[in-house]
Amino acid sequence: MLSVEIKKKFTSAFNKNPLIVRSPGRINLIGEHTDYNQGYVMPAAIDKEIICAISANYSSKCHVISYDLKQSFDFDVDNFRSSDKGWPNYIMGVIEQFQQRNLEIKGFDCVFGGDIPLGAGLSSSAAMECAFAFALSTLFEHKLSKLEIVQLSQAAENEFVGVKCGIMDQFASVFGRVDQIFRLDCKTLEHEYFNFVLTDYRIVLCDTQVKHSLASSEYNTRRNECETGVMILKKYYRDVESLRDAKLEMLEEHRGEFDPIVYKRCKYVIEEIARVLQCSEMLKKGDLLGFGKNMFLTHQGLSKDYQVSCKELDFLAEKAMASGMVIGARMMGGGFGGCTINLVKIDKLDEFVTTMTEAYRQDLGLELKTYKVKIENGTGKI
Repeated sequence: MLSVEIKKKFTSAFNKNPLIVRSPGRINLIGEHTDYNQGYVMPAAIDKEIICAISANYSSKCHVISYDLKQSFDFDVDNFRSSDKGWPNYIMGVIEQFQQRNLEIKGFDCVFGGDIPLGAGLSSSAAMECAFAFALSTLFEHKLSKLEIVQLSQAAENEFVGVKCGIMDQFASVFGRVDQIFRLDCKTLEHEYFNFVLTDYRIVLCDTQVKHSLASSEYNTRRNECETGVMILKKYYRDVESLRDAKLEMLEEHRGEFDPIVYKRCKYVIEEIARVLQCSEMLKKGDLLGFGKNMFLTHQGLSKDYQVSCKELDFLAEKAMASGMVIGARMMGGGFGGCTINLVKIDKLDEFVTTMTEAYRQDLGLELKTYKVKIENGTGKI
């Protein structure tokens, strides 16, 4: 087990017993590009995680070892700056947020590692931030609530790391529950859990192994296009603060004032927010087939209307849909690379992985990675 290996590395390096914390990566079943439109998302924590072994050392010095990268980084808790190594910034960003809240952090020794695939869109960065936020809160007895850990971790990524992420990733990492997904209201942060026990299906992620350079620039463009649509609608409907408040009837009523591209972007977001609400009702009735059909519709919307897919994602989603081995499949995440998420019939699991891997190699000349994941609890002590 990874936690055993990391504890062994810690005791070998520092000759004492640590606090051990795990913090998971996340998937998002449905609700894509709705978070920054104040809509709904439906994520879950998974059984791929960051493990952090940590202990106070009663000085101002911090000694951190990355188990996976076989690197170490030392810094003074009262005097640090951004590192070119990259990974230490997630830790220092968290410490900075404690300090901004006048919560004292002292020196510590730490070994951390994980099995969350990097670049696959499973939020390894959020898992790392939440692991350290929880560990430091526990170690120095600050007793932060779950929500405070989420907000502090998001602020660390926004401000110190410099990535303007929404709150979903950190929220899923901390609030996850085994065999449950939850609907998060990105406007109010209210959330509701739904059972998601998969006896006849498994969640399989197909990793394209690509990340196109369009991702960050097009993300910002989509945000601007959505905001443009809101500005048009607000002239007629004063209560429309975001696309969360808009209806398709409003969009159609004033379609003539919309640039065709902006219209398509707004149409997708409004439909996707409605799909999340529909899926909530389906889960209450145990209707996984209906849930899966909405996943197919989400992919079509993301590919055709929101245009954040790419040939690799489209190939995998369309191949899965045509295979008869899945009840739902779509691209997951920001787009232009990363993973598709698939609800695969359990008796077709091995056949699905083999079929998709061979097709991806034969048709696109690329190697596919697949991950079978289970829904797990959120951040906590081991």
